This record gives sequence, C-alpha cells and structure tokens, in this order.
Amino acid sequence: MSNNAADNKENKAKAKGPSLRVETAGDIPEEKLQRVVAKFAEINEIEDYRLTIEQKDDLIGGFIIYFQGVRFDYSVKGQLGRIGSFIKRTRSFDAPVVDSKESKAAYTEEEFPSSKVKEDLEKALEQFPESHKISLDNLEIFGMADDEFDKRVMDAFLFQEHRDEVGKVSSISDGVASVTGLRNCMLNELISFASGATGIAMNLEKSKVGVVLLTGEDTVVESMSCKRTMTTCSVPVGMGLLGRVVDALGHPIDGKGVIRYTEERPVESPAPTIIERAPVDTPLFTGITAIDALTPIGRGQRELIIGDRQTGKTSIALDTIINQKNEDVICVYVPIGQKMANIVATAGLLEKRGAMDYTVIVAASASESAAMQYIAPFSACAIAEKFMYDYHKDVLIVYDDLSKHAQAYRAISLLLRRPPGREAYPGDVFYLHSRLLERSAKLSEELGGGSITALPIVETQGNDISAYIPTNVISITDGQIYLSPELFFSGQRPAVNVGLSVSRVGGAAQTKAIKKVAGPLRISLAQAREMASFSQFGSDLDENTQLQIKRGVVLNEVLKQERFSPLTMAAEVILLYTATTDKLNFLATEDITEFYLAFLGDIRLRHPNIYEELSIGQVLTDEIKAEIDSAYDEFKEVFIAEHEEYVEDY
Repeated sequence: MSNNAADNKENKAKAKGPSLRVETAGDIPEEKLQRVVAKFAEINEIEDYRLTIEQKDDLIGGFIIYFQGVRFDYSVKGQLGRIGSFIKRTRSFDAPVVDSKESKAAYTEEEFPSSKVKEDLEKALEQFPESHKISLDNLEIFGMADDEFDKRVMDAFLFQEHRDEVGKVSSISDGVASVTGLRNCMLNELISFASGATGIAMNLEKSKVGVVLLTGEDTVVESMSCKRTMTTCSVPVGMGLLGRVVDALGHPIDGKGVIRYTEERPVESPAPTIIERAPVDTPLFTGITAIDALTPIGRGQRELIIGDRQTGKTSIALDTIINQKNEDVICVYVPIGQKMANIVATAGLLEKRGAMDYTVIVAASASESAAMQYIAPFSACAIAEKFMYDYHKDVLIVYDDLSKHAQAYRAISLLLRRPPGREAYPGDVFYLHSRLLERSAKLSEELGGGSITALPIVETQGNDISAYIPTNVISITDGQIYLSPELFFSGQRPAVNVGLSVSRVGGAAQTKAIKKVAGPLRISLAQAREMASFSQFGSDLDENTQLQIKRGVVLNEVLKQERFSPLTMAAEVILLYTATTDKLNFLATEDITEFYLAFLGDIRLRHPNIYEELSIGQVLTDEIKAEIDSAYDEFKEVFIAEHEEYVEDY
C-alpha cells in the first residue's frame, strides 16, 4: 500500500461525520471558502463533517454545496438558470386571440415587436424575487473584514433558498433510469439530468426512483447527477398551435418555425366534476350518413371507433375533422405509433382540404420512444382543454389509436418491473385510459359552455372485441362505432355494423329532422337482413318480403359513402327521407348511387330553399316534405327518360 493511500484511509477513519462536497468556480480563496462552509455547517447543525472541494470552471462564479442529497446553489450559472426559468414561467407576451377560422401558422413582427419583448424581459427581471438572487458572486465581499463577511454569509444562507434535491443515476436501460437520492420525489414529477435530458418519475420505491426518459435518452449514463424540478410535465397551449404539427412535448416538427405561446398546461389535470358538466344535447356532425343517423355523436361525448386493421377507422375520424370546416369546432388529431410517412400524408390531406387552419396534430410516431407515445394523448388533451376552458370553444380530439398507446404503456411498465396482469398489461391500464377520457365533457353555461368530444380508436385482432383493451375502452366510452371486416371487403364502406354499433347519448344529440327520418332506418335494415337469410333457401317470396329485401338493398346503397366526401345535415335528411319512403325502389342496385347524387345536386341547383330551410330550422315539416316530393317527381321523369334501359320494372 502506498503512503498516499494510507493517509487517505487514515483521514477517512478520523472524520466519521457527514460529507460536505463543494464545487467552486475558482474565484474564491480557499480560506474564505472554508469559512463559508463552516457558517453553512453551523446553521444546519452539522458536526465533524468531511469537506471535499472540487473546481468547476463552468460555474462562472460562486460555489455549490452538496449535503445529504441536496444541492445549495450560490453560483452565477445557477442564478442565470433561475432567471431563465422565472422569465419562462412569467412571460407576459400579449398574444393576439383571433378567430379560429383564420390561419395561426405564425405571428408577425408587428404582433411581437422586438422592443416589446425586451420591455417584457426587463419587467420580469425587476420582479425576480430577492430570495433567488445570489450575494456571494461579488469578489468585493471576500475582501471584507471578518465580522462583515460572516454577517453577509449568514444572511445569504438564512434568507436565500437555492436548494435542489439531487440524485444519481444508478443504472440506465432501454430509456428507463434508476435513480437514487431523490427521497421526496413526487409521482409523475419531471426530473432534469445533468446532460439536459428530462424524464418522468413513474416508480417510487423505498431506495430508488424509476424515471422514464422523455428526451436525451442517449445522453444519460450511470453516475450522472439529476435533480427534481418540483413540477409535472407541461406543454405549450394556445391559438399559436393551430395549423401546426408538434411532438408530445409541444415542440414543432413541421419545419414552420417556432410557436409563439404565452402559457403552458400540465399534461395531467383533473377531469371536470359532475356539477361542472352539462347534458350532451348538441350534435357534432361527422358528415357520414350511417353515423349521423344511427349512432349520432354529441358535443362532449366519447364515442369509440373500433375494428380490425384496414377497415376504415382513421378515414371516419379524418372525415369528421374535415366536416368541421364551417362548424367553429377546433380539432386535435393524435397519431400514436404510426409511421412518420403516414402522419405527413395525413397532414398534407388536411392541408389540402383546408382543415389544418383549425387543427393541431400531436404526433408520436413509431420511431419515438415508448415514453413519448405514452405522454402524447395527455399532452393533446391539455392543448384541447385550453380551448375549452379559456376560449369556450367546442373541441374534437381523435386518439389514433389507444391500442398502441396501451402497448407503449405496457413496455414502460415491464421495464419498470411492474407485475404484468391480463395479456401482460399492467393492472392500472384501465385507470390510464379512464382518466384520459374522463377529461372529455361538455361544460355548464356558468363555465362558458365549451366542450371536448373524444373519438378514441381501438384496433381489434381477428374481430375480437372481448379482448382486454377493447373491453376496457368500451366500458369507459358512451358508445362505439364497430367496423366489420366482412362488410368492408364486401364493398359496404364505411363498414359500420349497425347491430353492434350504439350511441348511449342517442337522439339527444340529433336534430329533429335527422331523428324523424332515421327512426325507421334501423328497423328496416334489421328486417331486410332477416328476410335476406330466408331468401337463401330459394323458396318463392311474397310481395311484402320482396319489398323488405329491396328496401334493405336500397338503404345499404344509400349508406355507402366515398372517403373524404362528407354530406351536410340537410343533404342527409333529403337522402334518408327519399330512401325510407321507397322512392328509390324502382332503381337497379348499381344505379342507386348515381341517382341520389344527381338528385341532391339537382335540389341544390334548382331548389336551394330546401337546403336553407333544413339548415336553419333543422325540422322536417310537411311543407318541406311536399317540396322534396315535387322536386323528386320532376327529377325522376328526366332520369327515367335518360336511363330507361337501366330502370327496373315498377
């Protein structure tokens, strides 16, 4: 054993008290620094401490004391960091609140002049609390007399709190860091690492904390220091996000520059209470006849879209977003675990259709970490809540899809060594989705009457809607739209299975006009399906049975709809009234679509008053029926003359 090693061992044996570690920028004489540490030990009643002094040039000036997992920061670098955080929290830029139909891509220099920014920063610095300012960074203090020096040091330690609870990374694997030393860490608290990486504390154990990394996953290594931020994860919110594509933390990823915002909201927040809610009674039209008539969606409702892959689930959600163009509804679309190429294509489609002006896309692609996919829907909900609570807007949010979200959460939970349950999902995956979807609501008039309508999407495997995640989300939501692969591949698109689809809000979210024409629709479809099963036996069918089968064929053709071609409420009423009154029975099956599209175009051109009366009054009166009948008779004569060879014998 060398002499130096023996000396170190002897020194450690002599000093059995607690350890104090000091990092200094090198601008303070060691004698003065030891006096400062002695005063610190006196105030905190520390005896027989072991002192270690290290020089860190990046501190700029001042020093940092580490004691029992807490960092007391009196450095210039720390002061600059506190000023930056304070200004970020208290920024007071007056962002213009403009109508949601206008473009929000970026604010101009006139709206955010440089002089105004400088003025706001100076004002923020004036408000910076005295308790956060350091007084030991001025070299003049170290030339003072001992009595004055001791007094200044005592004041600094007693009245200036710059303490951080710090820990150390004991292990890191697959984006999950095991951290020791954070004794008072809170659940879901944001943890900051020395490399600039951030993570969320999701496992609180007796001797360590499991931190799931959100950013800088590759920069975190063992023995790296980290600290508590005393805050939960937050995202930027406001009108500046409209028309943008952002990641799960609100950072722009569309190449359109920075996003101007004045406020952040925590990604996790309590759902509105029962007293704060109002009944769902205002329809949110999807523009898809089969859904608006049979499984209507109301503003503030949660309607699940469920089905196997490649059955048109995303198409229904995008149709609904496109249909909100003139409805004063803000949309938030959350693709989870999709290819980035698909997300870019979706953004391009919405841009082409003019829907990005009122839409925010919060993307967590398949290449992102499981933590980012996990946090994305909560971030999107926080963005939507800003529009609902503060701007009193109606918001539509689409989670596409919660199956991949649950898989990301399962991956995180297994890495955190949480015990797996049914189908290897953790036991709290139900609570995960319920606390997310419960934040969708229609607010009472006292709170401004805004709403969040949620359309969660769940993918099933082999038509199995009794699997774990589908059953969970079905029990949380207010109904489901079930898409059947058999219907999809047979050409019935959208492939809505009328028997398994339901809306628990029902007629309360329909206009009187839609309710009147949709009443006999479900019964007619059920009767036609039953009669069609008898016709397979090849027996002779009476006239009434043939009529019911023909009626079912007509209704199925009417409920077919091309992608991205939503219909207005008035067009749906005219179409369903015509179909349910057997006015299309004379047509061959292949001509039904051509006839009703031409008929709707004819009414729009020659009888625009019918559309106007239905749109304004939203009631199908006898007078409007008579006008539709008259227009139908005129158009039918022309159609038969032009298509005589295709019309069935009637």
